[in-house]
Amino acid sequence: MSVLLFSYKMQENFNMKQNSKFKIAQNVEKLRKKNKITKEKLSLLLGFDNSYISKLEKKINITIDKLDKIADYFEVESYQLLK
Repeated sequence: MSVLLFSYKMQENFNMKQNSKFKIAQNVEKLRKKNKITKEKLSLLLGFDNSYISKLEKKINITIDKLDKIADYFEVESYQLLK
């Protein structure tokens, strides 16, 4: 694989990850506001650090376990947070 192709693939992968973070952040915020719950309260109800949801909505990394826990709380499938 050429260096140029490798570089392109790495950039493409990075862009996909950034888009996923944006979608998750956007969808969690939308669900949270629809359910009239604060970031802090949602964090505490899910057993996360009290600033975790705030960080998530700022597009930090998220583990699959935490993604699943958030989806379960809002009674949606995990993949729906990526749409």
